[in-house]
Amino acid sequence: MCFEDEAGFTRRPPRGRTWGRRGRTPVVTISGRRSGRLSVAGLIAMRPGSPTRLCHRLRTHPAGKGKRRSMGERDFIALIDGTHHLVKAPIVLVWDRLNTHVSHAMRELIGTTTRSDHRTSRVQPE
Repeated sequence: MCFEDEAGFTRRPPRGRTWGRRGRTPVVTISGRRSGRLSVAGLIAMRPGSPTRLCHRLRTHPAGKGKRRSMGERDFIALIDGTHHLVKAPIVLVWDRLNTHVSHAMRELIGTTTRSDHRTSRVQPE
């Protein structure tokens, strides 16, 4: 049984406040260019009698208009295939109702099963 979730982070430093002497504005230096986003998808694979496995994928997204800022179907398919290769057993996948999870490409991937390569998907209720 596998549980999957994802998260996205901005690479910009947070704008914050700090204390300083009256009349002297403190300057906080930041090294490097920190633009864009980072997406992480993680999957916990549990199997009776075997150690629990954590599989993950990281993806950086450059800053700019018109560019994808999250993980797509291909990223999730690669994560599922990598987990299946690692676990070497049928997968029952439990995940949320993200649009890339319930897309046509995902339904097609899960629908194409053979005897040796079995995948089942369960979507969590809202």
